[in-house]
Amino acid sequence: MPRYEFRCRACGDTFEVTRPMRDASAPTPCPQGHADTVKLLSTIALTGRGGAATGISPQPSAGGGGGCCGGGCGC
Repeated sequence: MPRYEFRCRACGDTFEVTRPMRDASAPTPCPQGHADTVKLLSTIALTGRGGAATGISPQPSAGGGGGCCGGGCGC
């Protein structure tokens, strides 16, 4: 089940809530009981057995993708 990070606007506390995706945007009080909270944008951490880490970032492909500045508009 996914975890969502929230911040309380009243006390500034940041906390996590584990809930189903269908309830991701549902309001939730902070642990101190304040109701004025906002869901934070979180990063996704992926782990697994996809292969060995090489420390090399993939390079973007060069052109041909269509759309503006992707090779299709001629700019």
